[in-house]
Amino acid sequence: MKFTATSRSVQGSSASRRLRRAGRVPAIVYGGTSAPANIELDHNQIYHALNKEEFHASILDMVLDGQAEPVLVRAVQWHPYKPLVLHVDFQRVDARQAITTRVPVHYLHSDTCPAVKLSGQVVMHGPAELNITCLPANLPQNIVVDLAGLLANGRVYLEDITLPRGVTYVPQGEEVNPLLAQANPPRGTVTDDAAEEGEENAAE
Repeated sequence: MKFTATSRSVQGSSASRRLRRAGRVPAIVYGGTSAPANIELDHNQIYHALNKEEFHASILDMVLDGQAEPVLVRAVQWHPYKPLVLHVDFQRVDARQAITTRVPVHYLHSDTCPAVKLSGQVVMHGPAELNITCLPANLPQNIVVDLAGLLANGRVYLEDITLPRGVTYVPQGEEVNPLLAQANPPRGTVTDDAAEEGEENAAE
């Protein structure tokens, strides 16, 4: 995906407010061998781009003053209640260096798996994003979790799926094998174990 940026020489909160009133967004790009650069963006263009999932999990072509360079979105500051972008951070990308970023998780066949169709259970999804590391060329736009074979009371962990080529999961804390999905009985349903326990208590 491509977007246009312009160098910004004036800094400070007053200058940023003037930019926003003019339909521009202050931003910064950093990383690589170059010094951090203050830039500005067209608000409408960046607003619509940021509302696309792939914009957050793709190597982007930033055309800065006519020169293109690859970058990643690193942080976005939104207005607390208005649909306004206040500031964006970008990181330069080196094709030879691995990057660490978060990518969205797409869960497929949640409503048609055996746990739902045959057993009437409810499928609960795990994380909406996963932290991964890879070379820029191997960055996936998303991680797919196919639940077509999920049975009643079944669970799917990270180790049960195959990550895209060249992609490695980066644990957060001690969670090295996160639970991605599980099938549960509908709320209020008495399971066999609970029923047996109740019968035992009644017998006592």
